[in-house]
Amino acid sequence: MTTLVKREFHPFEAAGEHFLYMVPSAGVFHIDQASRAVLDTLEGREMTAAELVSELGTEVGADAVVDAVAELQEIRAIGPGRMPPEKPLPVLPPAGFPLTTMVLNVTNKCNLSCTYCYEYGEDKIVDTDYGSKPKFMSEETAREAVDFMLKESGANRVAHLTFFGGETLLNFKVLKKTLAYARTQGALLGKEVEFSLTTNATLLRPEIIEWLVDNEVGVTISIDGPQESQDKFRVFKNGMGSYELILPKIKELLRRHTSRPIGARVTLTRQNLDVKSIFRHLTEEMGFWEVGFAPVTTADGRDYAIEGEGYDSMLAQFSELALEFQEAAIENRHHGFSNIKDTLEEIHKGVSKAYPCGAGLGLMGVATDGEVALCHRFAGSEDHKIGTVRDGVDRKLQYGFLEKHHVVNKTDCHTCWARPLCAGGCYHEAHTRYGTTTAPNLHYCDWIRAWTDTCLRVYGEIASRNPRYLDRFDMENRVPA
Repeated sequence: MTTLVKREFHPFEAAGEHFLYMVPSAGVFHIDQASRAVLDTLEGREMTAAELVSELGTEVGADAVVDAVAELQEIRAIGPGRMPPEKPLPVLPPAGFPLTTMVLNVTNKCNLSCTYCYEYGEDKIVDTDYGSKPKFMSEETAREAVDFMLKESGANRVAHLTFFGGETLLNFKVLKKTLAYARTQGALLGKEVEFSLTTNATLLRPEIIEWLVDNEVGVTISIDGPQESQDKFRVFKNGMGSYELILPKIKELLRRHTSRPIGARVTLTRQNLDVKSIFRHLTEEMGFWEVGFAPVTTADGRDYAIEGEGYDSMLAQFSELALEFQEAAIENRHHGFSNIKDTLEEIHKGVSKAYPCGAGLGLMGVATDGEVALCHRFAGSEDHKIGTVRDGVDRKLQYGFLEKHHVVNKTDCHTCWARPLCAGGCYHEAHTRYGTTTAPNLHYCDWIRAWTDTCLRVYGEIASRNPRYLDRFDMENRVPA
């Protein structure tokens, strides 16, 4: 007779109930007492269904055991002992996969000199790290990029255009003309173009704020928190901090721009890890709708790199904010911690990733000269370009990248239960830390698993106590800036 063994899943508890997060399908299932008894009994063992009934029938009932075995087999929590563990298949996206989001780097110049700013080598060389690339994108190149985006978006009704930099607003003249051109050309093709941008807020003059409001441009502000945090690294080239300059500008933007949520994006460093205080300041005192946090991308050994206990502190504070989000969601209140919101949406939708993000696939970055890169972080890097806006995407380069970076080729990820949501982590992080985009972010693995477990437990609590809250994730969502 066929023997049964446990397959690949991650168990977790929420709201006093037991759940399984299935790998690699990424399904979340509530299990009853009989199913839990079957799984406990199979721990380290190989048994037939008849043996399970014989051993557990008195305790939970023979019929309940039979039903539990059938259900656990159906969701692949258990399976034949002779079968090898399931692995993701190296299936590539179909040819002509549409572009969803284009990030247009309209300038690689910045009026700040943030110490931790990422780039392609290990040393920050202000104003020269892009080599021969033009400092500002021309109107002609921007128009060509829009044409490229609309063509590559295929049958998609909506295309997303994000303006980026450097400091994006340094090239405001091109922003204005590009948005108008994209809106006109999109309408001619029966497409809607949604716009967003990222800025450090230093150049938010009244006329720019009015333009953002009038055109319903989504805005993300790069800011590191209250004045002490902001002025540690986000400084002008003369060393002067930027907080006092940007505070009134941000307040005015938040007062005027109410058609779309305004978010803050915080870079965490070893010296700036008071996550909860930063969150409170940005949401409660400044009025941001949501705040997202990301650890600084850097090689080992930098004085601002997060290491060891720093990750533990970050996780503990993330978890506290996640519990606050959970209680707010159960009571149908808003909570602006976007890190948990984004992961909950992926869990709810059953996302099982072959790739950690859309880089080189549904998302591409365009450099100031019109070269198309894997994403905005690689825009301007000769080693990571996959085409130009004039000639289109080099499909051989694109699919060579996708084939090489599929999660199935990351041996360190094969046994990780969190791989459906991680898939090895950010390519740019890997490139900076390990010198190659193909490396999984091993320095981050324990953190990712712990954070994913927290998110699963929050999801289980919300699903049990206020399941209607999760309906919002079933609606079409705008792409965040």
